[in-house]
Amino acid sequence: MDALARYARQTILAEVGQAGQHKIACSAAAVVGCGALGTHIANHLVRAGVGRVRIIDRDFVELSNLQRQVLYDEEDAERGLPKAVAAAAGLRRINSTVQVEEVVADVNPDNAEKLLRDVQVVLDGTDNFETRFLINDVCLKLNVPWIYGGAIATYGMVMPIVPHVTPCFRCFVADMPPPGSAPTCDTVGVLGTVPAVIAAMQATEALKLLSGNEAKLNKDLVFVDLWAGQAQHLDLAKSDSPCPACDLGQYDFLAAREGQGTWRSVATSLCGRNAVQVTVRGGHLVDFPSLAERLRAAGEVAFNEHILRLRVDGHELTVFPDGRSIIKGCTDPAIARALYARYIGT
Repeated sequence: MDALARYARQTILAEVGQAGQHKIACSAAAVVGCGALGTHIANHLVRAGVGRVRIIDRDFVELSNLQRQVLYDEEDAERGLPKAVAAAAGLRRINSTVQVEEVVADVNPDNAEKLLRDVQVVLDGTDNFETRFLINDVCLKLNVPWIYGGAIATYGMVMPIVPHVTPCFRCFVADMPPPGSAPTCDTVGVLGTVPAVIAAMQATEALKLLSGNEAKLNKDLVFVDLWAGQAQHLDLAKSDSPCPACDLGQYDFLAAREGQGTWRSVATSLCGRNAVQVTVRGGHLVDFPSLAERLRAAGEVAFNEHILRLRVDGHELTVFPDGRSIIKGCTDPAIARALYARYIGT
């Protein structure tokens, strides 16, 4: 396939050129989360010719995703495919010369370093602060730049974070916001064009890095409100007080590894969903046929190689091969854990 023709409009840019395109082709990026932001980000990176793109996502495709998540269609939603699987299939059709890696997993302290260590940039397509704090810790430790992005309602934010060069995420968000204090997709919604714009900005910053143009990185937090037609650059200079993460090397979110706590499972409410994710750490691969047989008396069961789904008493449990489950019809983590223990077991 003629790479010169494919990337002609990109390589004639003075900012990229043949040398920059070659660097892009030899680079690798990880996209954490393949929802509204992540699908747009991955689409841009693959079309730009990034040599290897790893898509990491814990979720599956639903009809409500199609309003803003561009790599999925109605058939993906009907089949309930894992987002990483569906996205990778579409991306390979877009550009067969790019190595697309799909990882169906929840990024957590046990696997984050392994998933993010062999790339030149990490892009944030997540929807929660906890995972962003974890990405920040890992990227600081591994000295890997990452591009923060967030989109909600009619506005969004972007900021490149280069370890020990720019302020890190924890420099301007000191700690986890209290529960219920931050807006979510559930409470305020999201305009479909917002993640498209924010993701394009994130991908642009990544391409600056990957093409050898790090000096051209934007150094500010950029805030964009599409509905109001406004954009602001906020200079988030480091404070005089040392940051626990980038100054003192305290990677608190990464430190929560298996064996350092007394709990085995974690329940996390999902943004924009009447659902809770239950992750069981240190588990084994689930035998879907055996589990399905055991659950048939409890409710409606169906499975394929990617997921098992149980509908029972107004709830829907979607189980992944690693034992992780997304429980719909529930917002209380305690109830979600109880349902998981009752039907799946811990």
